[in-house]
Amino acid sequence: MAPTNKNYEALEIESINNIEEEEETELEMGNKKTQEELHATTDQKSIRNKRYMSLLVLNYFLLFVGSVSSSMLSKYYFTHKGSSKWVSTWVQCTGFPLLLIPIFLPYSLLKSTIRKPFTDFNKKILTLSIFVGIMLGINNLLFSWGVSYLPVSTSSLLLSSQLGFNLILSVIIVKQKITFSNLNTVILITLSSIILALNSSKERPKGVTEKQYFIGFFCTISAGLLFALYLPIVEKIYKKVYCYEMVMEMQLVMEMTATALATVGMAFDGGFSEMKREGKEVFDKGERVYWVLIVATILAWQFCFMGTAGMVFLTSSLTGGICMTALLSMNVLGGVVFLREKFGGLKAVATVLCLWGFCSYVYGMYTKMLEAKAIPQQNNNNNNHHSAEDSSSLELVSMVRNLGVSH
Repeated sequence: MAPTNKNYEALEIESINNIEEEEETELEMGNKKTQEELHATTDQKSIRNKRYMSLLVLNYFLLFVGSVSSSMLSKYYFTHKGSSKWVSTWVQCTGFPLLLIPIFLPYSLLKSTIRKPFTDFNKKILTLSIFVGIMLGINNLLFSWGVSYLPVSTSSLLLSSQLGFNLILSVIIVKQKITFSNLNTVILITLSSIILALNSSKERPKGVTEKQYFIGFFCTISAGLLFALYLPIVEKIYKKVYCYEMVMEMQLVMEMTATALATVGMAFDGGFSEMKREGKEVFDKGERVYWVLIVATILAWQFCFMGTAGMVFLTSSLTGGICMTALLSMNVLGGVVFLREKFGGLKAVATVLCLWGFCSYVYGMYTKMLEAKAIPQQNNNNNNHHSAEDSSSLELVSMVRNLGVSH
């Protein structure tokens, strides 16, 4: 029976639909491949990425400058009759608009990435960023209370007590492996804090009551513990992030949340009017120095937070915590040099232990990095060896086939 016109039309329609479905499938696969290629080229966590080392050095530089200068400037504010804990808290995160520079610069001016800012930002990441931002705001307030009543050198070494808790929480939250290198570092740096705490009551600043001193002591320890929790939580979130720009986007939301929390506290406590009055009437270095100090402190804290976020993203929360804690020894020296604080034998021993622990960890990281770089080379050598064997086998099969054909 001959096929009718209707059958021909049905076959033509079906073939057209099949072609359209194949084109849509190819288009989807192409988009997926493009997205995968985009992620692969922007994955800056891998130590084989060309940008990895430059980003690592840049972020440690930001962490170094920000950590040391922010502590010095915050204490300088309280030393020269600044007294508002909310002002000290507010300046720590209010410089978040500066993060727009590392977010948009690679895409708009440098053209080093084709990823548009905030394109991979979803509700889940937004919610997590806001939650971490609340933690960050509380941590900033505790730090402000601690530094207002304690010497910089004392508060800096007390904050290093968070490292032991950081190791424990990193093991629980992100399954951090305990090695001799990181355990040795945690023990040495924690010992430096214990040594300082044994003699800390003799270093109460003038004008600070015993009650205020212990409030500062408790707030500083609490800030260290909260920060120890903050680091592994952030690392767990960053495991789903593949580029540095996205880390800065999340950091922007976190700091906006922390700033909103501090702004509410400032509004209820009269902090904004207090800033004007402090600058004109209270701060003993004059109004101009007061506002220069505020701006410098905002910049310093931004460097510190950017460096911390980058270190956690590129390495781990434990590495970031160790780097920050090791820099606390520089705060001790800075407090002695710039703020004329006492530097006794116990502080010297604590500082040496802190630096010793940090150097041993850096050496362990260096050897681990060399091992990681050596693995791909070994795999390439093995692949080349197998390729040579496979080509020899193919040649042998080809020769046998030719012999068969000739026969």
